[in-house]
Amino acid sequence: MELIKKMSEGMKRGIRSWLNIQDATPTSIMINETLDYEANAIKNRIWYRGDSNELQQLYSQIDTGIDRYKFWAGRSSPGQEMRKIHTGLPALIVDTLAGISLTDFEIRIEKSGPEQELWDAIDEDNKFKKKLEKAVKETLYIGDGAFKISFDTVLSQYPIIEFYPGDRIELVTERGRIREIVFKTVYQHDHMQYVLYEHYGYGYITYELYRGNSMVDLHAIPQTANLVDVAFGTEKPEERYMMAVPIQFYESGKWDERGQSVFDKKVDSFDAFDEVWSQWMDAQRKGRAKEYIPEDLIPKDQNGGELMRPNFFDNCYIKIAGGFSEDGSGKIEVIQPDIPHDSYLAAYVTALDLCLQGLISPSTLGIDMKKLDNAEAQREKEKATLYTRDTIIDALQVDIPILVETAIKAYNEFYNKPVKPVEVTAEFGDYANPSFESQVETISKARTGQIMSVDAAVDELYGDDKDEEWKKEEVQRIKSELGISEMEEPALNLEGVNVIEGENRTQNIPDDQEGVPGTAGNGQGAGTSGNIRPGKS
Repeated sequence: MELIKKMSEGMKRGIRSWLNIQDATPTSIMINETLDYEANAIKNRIWYRGDSNELQQLYSQIDTGIDRYKFWAGRSSPGQEMRKIHTGLPALIVDTLAGISLTDFEIRIEKSGPEQELWDAIDEDNKFKKKLEKAVKETLYIGDGAFKISFDTVLSQYPIIEFYPGDRIELVTERGRIREIVFKTVYQHDHMQYVLYEHYGYGYITYELYRGNSMVDLHAIPQTANLVDVAFGTEKPEERYMMAVPIQFYESGKWDERGQSVFDKKVDSFDAFDEVWSQWMDAQRKGRAKEYIPEDLIPKDQNGGELMRPNFFDNCYIKIAGGFSEDGSGKIEVIQPDIPHDSYLAAYVTALDLCLQGLISPSTLGIDMKKLDNAEAQREKEKATLYTRDTIIDALQVDIPILVETAIKAYNEFYNKPVKPVEVTAEFGDYANPSFESQVETISKARTGQIMSVDAAVDELYGDDKDEEWKKEEVQRIKSELGISEMEEPALNLEGVNVIEGENRTQNIPDDQEGVPGTAGNGQGAGTSGNIRPGKS
């Protein structure tokens, strides 16, 4: 028995299951980028320009495999040509976001004085708000960009502020920090193209001129002949500044340290949206009434008597066999095809949702797809717009004060004036506030429920639209009409009052006790005014 038991245990140990996991073999995956940053910026710029012919030319020159099957890259078969329509939605999104982001934009300088007056002059000379609007638009659809500050006394005595989009700059970074911004400007001279590279760093500006891949002297063209390298800034390295300010709203996931365009993840959706709309309109055109005309009844050319060929746009008919006969076999038949509008509308709405998803609300663009949403639902949809607007404003509130301070420092540096830090704030107005009527309704309910005072109601209703003095007078008028009167509290007569341990006691002190410590009237006790001991809480 003992031997059998041992054999049984041995068999159990032998047939037990084991899990052996082999490590995966390391795999090298190679991905070929279809476009570099500059080419991608060019593509986004063409989408923003919104010209259907330019889009057709763009995708006919981009040979990136799968792009050949996109709507704008496809070509119709001979005789089956279809009209391609661009809706202009990308440009509409960018223009709307830029417009609502810069609502009531103002720049304020703390301890305003000469610096505020100087910036106002620089602002007026550069038309800065107009340039800022253009900069926000280009940053949205290109991905990033940078402001450049320079001087040209022939044009202006103030600093000249220019914006360069992302496809015309290069960023030199070190450990995630920008050390230098290179601005690229193209010049044409004697039928040859030159590119000027302006290196803006902390405390210096240097210039390089290239023709093709070769560096040439700055005197090669008259546009750059007067340029010289510049060094500026204080002797303290920590106080040096750069006369250029980068700007970006989103960080790119493809190119390190570069910005991301709002089009980068939406181009395929825009392409599909244009395809849906073009197919719908093509079906609408092809769905016109068709006339089946016997050959003898087809209109003939006046000169040669030949049958007139139908025009694709306005005179579409089909020739059938027949002629003049008494049995009516030669009659003209008109047939109207059925167009599935509901299917096209559903595809249109779905494609539009994908284009706007996570970016902007349809109601912001004035699009009403459902026609059934109430005010609360519309406000919920506006959150997508508010999130995008907050992202833009958060970036501008950091970059614009730096730009203003840099412009003021550069002006003082140029004219040998003291260079000192300036505290600047960029203020933006509100967007999508409740209407005045809805505010009145909400505040009235709060007043009826006695959960809001008159002062709080007036301040909430008018906010910053009215000054504090006006709001105080309005509060008094409302209280007067409601019969609420305010009385001043009478002054306290503390004579003979002894406040000890939080108790108020009036003591009648005999004349013979005057001057005794601890009694009122001796200048030392607790009952004298100006020497009241605080009671316990």
